[in-house]
Amino acid sequence: MFTFPAPAKLNLFLHVVGRRPDGYHLLQTVFRFIDFSDQIGFEVRGDGVIKLHNPIAGVPEEKDLCVRAARLLQQKTATTQGADIFLQKQIPMGGGLGGGSSDAATTLLALNHLWQLNLNREQLLELGLQLGADVPVFVFGQNAFAQGVGEKLAAIELPPAWYLVLVPPAQVSTAEIFASKELTRNTIPITIPPFSVWQGHNDLELAVCRAYPEVARCLEWLKRLENTTIAAMSGSGACVFAEFATEQAVRAAFEQIPDDMKGFVAKGLDYHPMHKTLN
Repeated sequence: MFTFPAPAKLNLFLHVVGRRPDGYHLLQTVFRFIDFSDQIGFEVRGDGVIKLHNPIAGVPEEKDLCVRAARLLQQKTATTQGADIFLQKQIPMGGGLGGGSSDAATTLLALNHLWQLNLNREQLLELGLQLGADVPVFVFGQNAFAQGVGEKLAAIELPPAWYLVLVPPAQVSTAEIFASKELTRNTIPITIPPFSVWQGHNDLELAVCRAYPEVARCLEWLKRLENTTIAAMSGSGACVFAEFATEQAVRAAFEQIPDDMKGFVAKGLDYHPMHKTLN
């Protein structure tokens, strides 16, 4: 069996700058990968069957993003190969860390390699977007400034950093938050990178914090910490994070977490862990 990582991401900021006629929101954000990952094992089959051996509770197999990604890749290439998939979840669901999207991207990258299909990155990016707006950045493989619905990507260099991520006891519905009457959709777009990510914000925070007090409490606790450069919510939540320049500083903050809060420490990455392996 071949095992590959599916890393989490953070949105260092997330601006809602408009809305398309079809209802999709126009965004600007910076995606950063962190070294906190799901792990996905694959065994190639010759009979075309896609089988997920440890499905997520409450998620029908046909809706699982690993299964959907594998079947989409089959359809695109007309391959007769299949795969046994073994998903080990670590990234919390409904947390804004991109776990499902990352799982889908890793499935595309891994099976393109294992099935020897030789699709290029542009072809895989196109497939990724069919699975979800956050999937392309994981296929892209680098920290990125994203626009559109999240699919227009430009590589961005970020300084070394460490993150304290808190996981509130909530699963936030992205659709619910984007439909909120409290959501503003008129942040002035950033037009000329480079820019400072520390001047950004998350336009979804107010709506999430009002609907989920446990998210608000965790975020307020992070904002009281010293030595942080950013304290914000990732994506549509529920996870919130604080950025630190050194491991020593983030470890000191981690030791202060109240007993009724849960979280983890992660290092910021420059590339998706599979970037060098498959390129």
